[in-house]
Amino acid sequence: MDYQADLQAAAAGNGAGAERRGPMFREDQVLERIDAFRRRRPRLLDEVVTLAHGAGGKASAALVDAVFVEAFRNEELERLGDGATLPLPSGETLAFSTDAYVVHPLRFPGGSIGHLAIHGTVNDLTMMGARPAWISAAFVIEEGFPIEELRAIAADMAEAAKAAGVQVVTGDTKVVASGAADGLFITTAGVGLVPAGRRLAADRVRPGDRLLLSGTIGDHGMAVLLARGDLGMESDIASDTAPVNALAEDLLAAAPGTRWMRDPTRGGVGTVCNELAQDTGLGVVLEESALPVAPDVLGACEMLGIDPLYVACEGRFLAVVPAEEADAALAALRAHPLGAGAAVVGEIVERPAATVALRTDFGGTRIVDMLVGDPLPRIC
Repeated sequence: MDYQADLQAAAAGNGAGAERRGPMFREDQVLERIDAFRRRRPRLLDEVVTLAHGAGGKASAALVDAVFVEAFRNEELERLGDGATLPLPSGETLAFSTDAYVVHPLRFPGGSIGHLAIHGTVNDLTMMGARPAWISAAFVIEEGFPIEELRAIAADMAEAAKAAGVQVVTGDTKVVASGAADGLFITTAGVGLVPAGRRLAADRVRPGDRLLLSGTIGDHGMAVLLARGDLGMESDIASDTAPVNALAEDLLAAAPGTRWMRDPTRGGVGTVCNELAQDTGLGVVLEESALPVAPDVLGACEMLGIDPLYVACEGRFLAVVPAEEADAALAALRAHPLGAGAAVVGEIVERPAATVALRTDFGGTRIVDMLVGDPLPRIC
């Protein structure tokens, strides 16, 4: 991908009168300006919380940074990962994660809020390199919620926990007045152990590494959006919600040099890649032709004007591996039922720093920014 040529053209002052004026900026000035812009952290300017603050993009980052990181500041929290990795006196490392689920509708093609509540925490622990073991669950239930529906959601959670090889070992229940909770909210927290010698972190990522995606993108977000019935569209799209711990273990066995992993939930692949670029200070170059998107999902996104790069997944993950291990990693993913659609979708580069670029099917290049706004509310 020759994105440098585009920058050089801009630096050379291409356009009417360029010969008379000379270059507007030198190439190094253009790159410096891009780098400076990309390093800026989002600032919280709002006076009230909006739905955009829960979408996983710039507004979410600004809220977390200005309110929660500021209040609870510590070294582990400031990593802003999927959870925390904490050293134990025994020398082992404990992984700890928590998440809340507020999806609407509560049941959708391919899953339910119960499945999400287990899969989400299992997957967050897995992305830290841990082997998930135990989960707690807290339920906020609206007065008038049907007991049979609650029983069915609990059964979904039990099914999901069994499939992931984890146990729900403690929990809490609260009931609130009618109209105060949109039916049901669930919060789960989980713990697991990171095997000795395993460390996945952004600071291990190097230029030349390859970026792998474990399957198609956008299935979950579009399944939930269409299940609401507001758009009058019918489709066979089903959520991709699933536990990825077994799939990730297969990857790590085939590619022991794996540097980093992350599941693209809120904000999708585009936002997670931006977080990777910001955390590493390196560039992420995506190949549009390599991105796996199911035809039904792509068609629905095009009809609604939504970029699938920003649509949430609940059973996929991104992984950065050394170039020499990419083939083995891809083969391991594709050998597992959940990884049949896996692909190498990009590369880590040195410049432009802290930037995500997409090489389009037409041979051009565009910047993929962090999600702005809230195109898909309440999808996880």
